[in-house]
Amino acid sequence: MSYMLSPHSEEDETMRQAPRPPRGGSTFSRVFLALVLLLVLGVGLFAGWVYGRDSTLNALASSSTTLAPLQTGPSPVATIPALSGNNLQTVQEAVIQKVSPAVVEVIAQTQNGTSIGSGVIIDRRGYLVTNNHVVEGAQSIQVVLYDNAQVQAQIAGTDAADDLAVLKIAPPAHLVVATLGDSSKLLVGEDVLAIGNPLGITQTVTNGIISALNRTVSEGQSSAGQAAATIPDAIQTNAAINPGNSGGALVDLQGNVIGIPTLTLIDPEFNTPASGVGFAIPSNRVRSIAEQVIQYGRVLHTGRASLGVQVEPVTPYLAELQNLPVTQGALIVSEQQGSPAQQAGLQVGDVIVQINNTTIPDASSLEDVLAQASPGTVVAVHIVRGNQNMTVNVRLGELSAQS
Repeated sequence: MSYMLSPHSEEDETMRQAPRPPRGGSTFSRVFLALVLLLVLGVGLFAGWVYGRDSTLNALASSSTTLAPLQTGPSPVATIPALSGNNLQTVQEAVIQKVSPAVVEVIAQTQNGTSIGSGVIIDRRGYLVTNNHVVEGAQSIQVVLYDNAQVQAQIAGTDAADDLAVLKIAPPAHLVVATLGDSSKLLVGEDVLAIGNPLGITQTVTNGIISALNRTVSEGQSSAGQAAATIPDAIQTNAAINPGNSGGALVDLQGNVIGIPTLTLIDPEFNTPASGVGFAIPSNRVRSIAEQVIQYGRVLHTGRASLGVQVEPVTPYLAELQNLPVTQGALIVSEQQGSPAQQAGLQVGDVIVQINNTTIPDASSLEDVLAQASPGTVVAVHIVRGNQNMTVNVRLGELSAQS
């Protein structure tokens, strides 16, 4: 199931736009995601953010390219005992002792105020990962380490499509580096801890379980009207995630960072964070992006499929307004020049109603299908054009890191 905001090319089934708080100053900015039953997700961050779009795809890395692994440094001092029936608290304390020194506070000064989030040191050369929305548009970035030392940080590279950014600091002596775990081995029901700086309260730990795996969540649109990140294979957790947790650590009980907390559910009735429904970017995705940024200074290969179109969900209201012959589907409102869709003959005004054997009732369903597909795959795109039903075979392209 796909969870989405209402970006400039998409709305929920009732054509309602999720509200946005004012930008600027030191106020918290939350972006809301519309769920299927009018629930919404919000981005956990403080200040406003803007996503840029590069209309051209990045050069793709060769499939034979071997990325250098992260340099994790010496083993942490903390020893984590094996979990048994009566030592959960002891294990949690040991995990916190091991991982907390690698979790930092990220303070970004932007044109519109201050954005505060979290970050995780993942490489002994001084590289750390955070959310792109925490540092988007930053004019300067400060990182507050575990011992309260403040250091300047530079952006090593970003991946707006995944809402990830890699920062670089001059590594101080005795730098503690977190270990990224293997998110492909996670199981629903596993105990996890979230470590970060919610509401600016540093080094806060919350606990919970993995509630679900392989969610597809989208952050909707940026304040500049550009499409924002869609996160495939997101980890859902009931560990409390609040504004300021963005970019922190979701940790298993072996002391491995298995996700980067990024989104939390917002109850649309009260406009407040819903208790216990948060989402994190899986660690395997984080590792792939971080290794590319460290080696090349940018993301060459996202490994994510793209049609190269922007769509809006078809509703009865929109169908009547634009005289469409169907009341469900994904209406193409724009195409990137030279995109897979354009090359295959899809046009603005076409309504996508099915991909292969999967019905597309709305825009979020299309996002869900693409999130699970691979670049280079040929898919049968069933469309309605005017009063005609057509099938167009499209070879999917690769999503740009700046999409």
